[in-house]
Amino acid sequence: MHEVIVIGGGPAGLMASVSAAEHGARVLLLDKGDKLGRKLAISGGGRCNVTNRMPLDELIAHIPGNGRFMYSPFSVFNNEDIIRFFERLGIALKEEDRGRMFPVSDKATTVVQTLLKRINDLGVTVRTNTAVASLEYDDGRIAMVQLKNGERLKTKTVIVATGGQSVPHTGSTGDAYPWAKAAGHTITELYPTEVPITSAEPFIQEKKLQGLSLRDIELSVYAPNGKQIKTHDGDMIFTHFGLSGPAALRCSQYVVKALKKYKQPTIEMRIDLRPTIPAEALFQETIQNIKAEPKKALKTVLRGIAPERFLQYIYERLRIDSNLPCASVRHEVIREIVQQLKSFSFHVNGTLSIEKAFVTGGGVSVKEIEPKTMHSKKKAGLFFCGEVLDIHGYTGGYNITCAFSTGYTAGKGAAEYVHHKS
Repeated sequence: MHEVIVIGGGPAGLMASVSAAEHGARVLLLDKGDKLGRKLAISGGGRCNVTNRMPLDELIAHIPGNGRFMYSPFSVFNNEDIIRFFERLGIALKEEDRGRMFPVSDKATTVVQTLLKRINDLGVTVRTNTAVASLEYDDGRIAMVQLKNGERLKTKTVIVATGGQSVPHTGSTGDAYPWAKAAGHTITELYPTEVPITSAEPFIQEKKLQGLSLRDIELSVYAPNGKQIKTHDGDMIFTHFGLSGPAALRCSQYVVKALKKYKQPTIEMRIDLRPTIPAEALFQETIQNIKAEPKKALKTVLRGIAPERFLQYIYERLRIDSNLPCASVRHEVIREIVQQLKSFSFHVNGTLSIEKAFVTGGGVSVKEIEPKTMHSKKKAGLFFCGEVLDIHGYTGGYNITCAFSTGYTAGKGAAEYVHHKS
């Protein structure tokens, strides 16, 4: 009999296996794929953003999906513990912008191989190409894992770490939701988060700005009544279907929720290309530049105020002849240009599918999980960790931090449960 069976070899499952073994349990790790750590290997653009070094309260603020639940798992294993964990295993880490922590090697494979070596050193038994059909209980306690090949594995505890429904080619195909439901758990509605946004605006469909990157902008989502729902700063890129890049990914869940809440076919978004300067100050500065060079063409004097292609589109949108000399351009026209730079408005109609998302929103309700151990409140000996839970953060190391923290907490919780019961 296995004391702890971990199902799923992603970030949460690998960390749960290490933690349970470090706390003295005999562990079997099952994964339906042919290799472990597939999602980890492609995270952070293949560099693996192992965590984020922000102070705890800021970290929680970057986990919009039930972030407050994470206070307890973080009290067991937080971002600083993650950093120490990897450094002790010989992986040198470096801090980049916005607190993101990467291996100095810039290779996600370094992280995967180190975790696999640690699992091996701890004597964890690993079985790949092993798909689970169902979990079985005896008198409200976990008793058995039923495999799809008909094999039945007796166990004292099970840690479910199968991921959500996003990035399915890594094995996250929502397998555990039926198991959780069968155990009496609530599955909150699943939706894509950290996903590119789609738009049917003519300028998007005609690919006028396709491939244009905007740096250090503010991107906002607006309700139909004109009220601002959410703003994120950072970079974005126009694509052939809409927009992507960090700021767009962070806004995506608010687009999904607004479309649903207001039952509208589209929702308004706005871009502020110059967030550090108020509109009036930008207007006055532009007027001064124009007055200084009255004979030059408008497009020449305004060059540099925003990316060239964007300005070109603004002139087109406002029907302005940018070749006119500055002296002949009315102040109202300059005000309109500034207005577009400070509040470029367009409508979006949704996002790419949950399969194309980086992260799954929704999942096993955290109200039914003990936060200090990740133990199910519905069945004894059943634990959950990682993205299968209704917890999600923004991109930038927050989701992987939740995966490692809940994974470690579940592993420790399961090992302590085994020793307490035996």
